[in-house]
Amino acid sequence: MNIQFTKYSKIYFIFSGFLIIAAIISLVVFGLKPGIDFTGGSILEVKYAGNRPQNPEILRQLDGLDLGTVYIQPTGGKGVILKMKDITDDVRQQIIEKLNEKEEAEQVRFESIGPTIGRELNQKTQVVAIMALLSIIIYIALAFRRIQRPIRSWQYGIASCIALFHDIIIPLSIFSILGKFYGVEITIPVITALLAVLGYSVNNTVVVFDRIRENLLKRGGFFDEIVDVSLNQTLTRQINTSLTTLFVSFAIFLFGGATLEYFALALILGIFAGTYSSIFLTGPMLVAWFEWRNRH
Repeated sequence: MNIQFTKYSKIYFIFSGFLIIAAIISLVVFGLKPGIDFTGGSILEVKYAGNRPQNPEILRQLDGLDLGTVYIQPTGGKGVILKMKDITDDVRQQIIEKLNEKEEAEQVRFESIGPTIGRELNQKTQVVAIMALLSIIIYIALAFRRIQRPIRSWQYGIASCIALFHDIIIPLSIFSILGKFYGVEITIPVITALLAVLGYSVNNTVVVFDRIRENLLKRGGFFDEIVDVSLNQTLTRQINTSLTTLFVSFAIFLFGGATLEYFALALILGIFAGTYSSIFLTGPMLVAWFEWRNRH
């Protein structure tokens, strides 16, 4: 039984449009909370010999030290990561002494990231994202250059980038909400996960487009019928690929510890959004573009 995906394209577009508008509002109102990877600061990881104190108790121990806003992230069974403004080695030693007053604590690592490095990293991240999107458009346009009917090859690239925008902005909006209410920061692992989502999403999209190309060359018929057939032929593969990746991502999220928790969450959100867009958006988007052009 073939599912008529393009028949209900207006429903998909309205739903996705609502999600994108809500995501943009969330990002505008709440913004993103950049981690010290981008703003600069210090990271101190310690491990307790006995029971790890609760976060409020740790904050009370550090009360009186000029640390700015301190973010506490439990790691492992007895470890904790402290993120704060840039501090000197003397202040670091005072922190260790304060933490040792109730429970024996040993320093595991200490890193300091200057604001200049943070700004440079922020700029490079933006450049990488822009270059990735441009590369995707060029690659898809070249890969489908032999197919100029019923739509141009570059339109496949534009459709894929619209889907990628959808796949990235939704996870980012979730992180903006988490950052506002739970202090969740955008860190290098989160950015890495989102870049991985870009590659994952475009892979799913190319699978669909490649099948559309094959069917355009092999069979005749209306364009919407060919897109529907292509989506049905690739549906099982896409779902199986997404599920296997999600199983691993959920395992990392549940058992990978606090360090990988939000990396896995970004992957999970991106994979859900990417699977949806590759099935319900990219193909119907091509058909809608084709029909709009014929009407005008």
